[in-house]
Amino acid sequence: MNYIAMNRFEVAKENAAAFEAMWLNRESYLDGMEGFISFSLLRGPEKDDQILYSSHTVWATKANFEAWTKSEGFRKAHARAGNGGPRLFIGHPRFEGFEAIQTTLPAGARAA
Repeated sequence: MNYIAMNRFEVAKENAAAFEAMWLNRESYLDGMEGFISFSLLRGPEKDDQILYSSHTVWATKANFEAWTKSEGFRKAHARAGNGGPRLFIGHPRFEGFEAIQTTLPAGARAA
């Protein structure tokens, strides 16, 4: 079954547009990785002063994800994280990894 890797970010509302632009304009290097299925940047609930975001990648296996974290593409994609520019999120990202137990697809759809 698939492996889902997520990072949660709490972003001050005044930094939301810059945070989204940073993700939309970056080179991810994911598409060349074995076992990579998909990536999503998710915008979640808002509080008075912040917005919750999550980066969400789906991998064929946990081993594929772990290979990504040791790859040159990973180093390149994360080279500027926290360096040089303004800090756009509060605290540190919180990583959560999940192994899929069940996946339901629409009739006729094929699993990746």
